[in-house]
Amino acid sequence: MTAPTKSRQLPPGSHPTGNPMTTSARAIRSRHRTTPSLIDVSHRLRSRDYAIARLLDEHTTLTTPQITSILFTNPTTCRHRLHLLRRIGFIDRFIRNRPGAPDPICWVPGLLSARYVALAENNQPPTARAVRERQDRIYSSPILQHQLAVNDVFVSLLIHARHHPGTRLVRWWSERSTAEKFGRKIKPDGHGVWTDGGQEIGFFLELDRGTEPIGRLVDKLASHRRLCAEGGPQYPILFALPSRIREQNLHRKLADRPEPTLIVATTSPESGPDPAGPVWRLVGNGRHRLVLAELPSNHGQPGGFTIGPPQPADDPLRPFGNVAA
Repeated sequence: MTAPTKSRQLPPGSHPTGNPMTTSARAIRSRHRTTPSLIDVSHRLRSRDYAIARLLDEHTTLTTPQITSILFTNPTTCRHRLHLLRRIGFIDRFIRNRPGAPDPICWVPGLLSARYVALAENNQPPTARAVRERQDRIYSSPILQHQLAVNDVFVSLLIHARHHPGTRLVRWWSERSTAEKFGRKIKPDGHGVWTDGGQEIGFFLELDRGTEPIGRLVDKLASHRRLCAEGGPQYPILFALPSRIREQNLHRKLADRPEPTLIVATTSPESGPDPAGPVWRLVGNGRHRLVLAELPSNHGQPGGFTIGPPQPADDPLRPFGNVAA
């Protein structure tokens, strides 16, 4: 008769597999670490993902088509990548349903992308609560469509640069950053610097959706006039208007209240979809249209509220750089 086999006694704290961490210990550790860190997902991130993080942090939100246009060559590849980044907690997205209107997917910073941008800039990273509040604020914003339209103008310039060697958007600042950089003297919808061959043109953008009186648009020029008087740059103020009629009305209003110290140009959808092309009508220059690179522009003298030429850190697609067509 075979003797009963004795069960093998293991030393306290040991594990049959040789792993000192017990199953219960791993479960406890898992419960205490429900949110991944940047290091946890670092092996899955690429330079293009960091560029997406910076763009979303600076410009609030971008749609899937906008991100596709500036950073990808295939829409399916873009969608797959964005959804992967969402699954690992790097970025997030929402859809705000509106009756009778398209419902684009809007991408916003996630906890990990917000932490990355803050830490890369040597700033205090936001809490999960702060990130959620920012996401909800973007979703609830009454000017969401205005923000997307503003971003469309700059995205169009990035698209142009992809297909036209020698052109490039070398600076793209949001309304928030523009106001901060210029001492809150002005508050345009955005600021950019465009290069075309040997030409470099700084500009301020004012996007109009036809929701306020023409006089309010003219009133916005007063702050730009004061900035110039205090030593700021001589950048053209570009008004993107919703219709040719609205554009004509603004020109008539400006003829009654001329701004000789400012460079003002306008465009509307009837002039063409490409803001880099011959769509800009200078105030006081008849009906002739100029390409963006032909508009007068001057960075000004160093000092005061002069920001100067763009620096490598201003590249809106860093660290990914320009994408070949």
